Order: sequence, then C-alpha cells, then structure tokens
Amino acid sequence: MNTPTRSAWGSAYPLLTLTAFFWSINFVLGRGIQGQLPPITMAFWRWTIAFFVVLPFAFASLRRQRSIIARDWKMLLLLGVLGAGSFNTLVYIGLGSTTATNALLLNSSIPVLIAGIGWLFMAQRVSLRQASGIAVSLCGVATVIFHGEASQLFALRINEGDIWVFAAMIVWAAYTLLLKHRPAGLEPLAFLAVTVLVGTIANLPFFLAELAGGAQAKWTFASLSAIAYFSVFPSVLAYLFWNRAVAEVGPTRSGLFIHLMPVFGTLLAILFLGESFHSYHAAGFALILAGIVIGSLAGKDPARQ
Repeated sequence: MNTPTRSAWGSAYPLLTLTAFFWSINFVLGRGIQGQLPPITMAFWRWTIAFFVVLPFAFASLRRQRSIIARDWKMLLLLGVLGAGSFNTLVYIGLGSTTATNALLLNSSIPVLIAGIGWLFMAQRVSLRQASGIAVSLCGVATVIFHGEASQLFALRINEGDIWVFAAMIVWAAYTLLLKHRPAGLEPLAFLAVTVLVGTIANLPFFLAELAGGAQAKWTFASLSAIAYFSVFPSVLAYLFWNRAVAEVGPTRSGLFIHLMPVFGTLLAILFLGESFHSYHAAGFALILAGIVIGSLAGKDPARQ
C-alpha cells in the first residue's frame, strides 16, 4: 500500500478537509433555504456569479491557453456538464424532499461509486476485497434510503429526494474519475473558469423552464447571503482545492475525505435546522465506512496505476 507523502499532508489533505467543510455547509444551507430559492434557480445563480468571480483571475490564463481549450473542448464540455452543470443541481432538487443529514450520509457513497464506475466503464481492476467493500457500502446506502426498515425495501417506498441525491453522487464519482483526462497543461483557474461557464450554460434552459413553471425566488438578505456563499466557497475555492488534491493523491484517496462531510454537516444540521440523527443513520454510515475501509485495504489507488 502506498503511504501518504509529506507533501500530501502539507497541501492536499488540508485542502481536502476544507473542501469537505465548505461542501457540508453547502448541503445544510441548500436545505435551509429551500423555501426561498427554487433548486435550479439556486444552481444557476450560484454558477453564474461564480464565473464572474473567477473570470478576472483566470482571464490571462484563458487568453494564453486558448489553443489548449480549443483542442480539448469535448473533455472540458463533459467535465463542465458533470461537475458544475449537474451535481449540485441534482443535490438541490433532492434537498427539497429529503433532509440534509440523509443527503450528507448518501454523499459518503462517492468513494465506493468511484471504484464501481471505474470497474464497470473504465476497465479498472477491482479485487475481491474491493468488490466486498462496494457491496457493504451499498448496503449502507440502502439502509439510509429505506430508513433501516425492511418493509420499505420490499414495498419499494423510496424518498424521491434520496434518489435525486444518490444520482448526484454517481455524477460526482464520474467527474472525479474523468479528472485524470483533463487537458494536460491547462492551468487550474482556466480549467475552473471554462467548466463553470459550461455548467452555467447547461443549467440555463432548466432555469428558464423552472421560471416558466411559476417558480419564484424570494430575494431576502438570507437568500442573497446563501447565493454569495454558494458562489465562492463551495464553488470556486472548493473546486480548486478538490481538483488540485485529486491530481496530487488520486481520486480514490481523495474520496475518503468525503466522509468528513457527515461529521461536519450532521452537527450543523442538528444545530441550525433542528434535524434528528436516528439509529438507521448511524447504521448506514457505519456500513458505508466499513465498505470503504475494506476496499481501501486492497492496495494502491487503481485510478493511478
């Protein structure tokens, strides 16, 4: 098994910890502001403002590296649609009908989804131990979705919000795996600016459809503050941190830091949203984490072999 380098402890791991914290607040705030901001409106304005925040810093890089962008536009388009265009939009839709606690626990399935998708679609090797870890983690996901009740499993009574959130996790796992194909030599700020712009454009037709359907935002100090937070911390800063860390230590090892989100987020949800932590939450998280531990004992990050 590869051991973490000193540079990882000095740069990648602190960045991953901050990323988990910023994203945890994103989930809790996204749930708390649901009555004031429709979900796609939330996503659209988040990425629109984020683009204009990052543009002044990225402009020189964009001009200097426009040939790289033109050459690899297909991969940039795909990463933009997945990373900025889909993930948070699906999460915000899901948070309209599930709790922040449920969403945060389902978020812990990302590392096992990274391994599973890599095996299914990218010909990455999965050992028997890794496969066992995937199975155990998916049992944990099912425990959260079905609230630990077998009767709900057999009756297929599923919270729609949980399904939206789990779909978002699949999208993020795919995005993380595809980061290894990001254009070589493209500077981080230029990469972020392009993918955020793609995400904004991808959300535009759905935002217009939401408006046409009668959804209206209530622009208050709370909703404006939420959009300001969404646009800077979990968007610009967290994405820069995540992309750099994945490049340094790989997607699977980076994915382990996702498990800090239920720790941060559940405490915040209990404190600020009045949510409750149930026994099925604990059981589901324990199974998800056990699956990750089992799978991570199998060896080095397959995405970096």
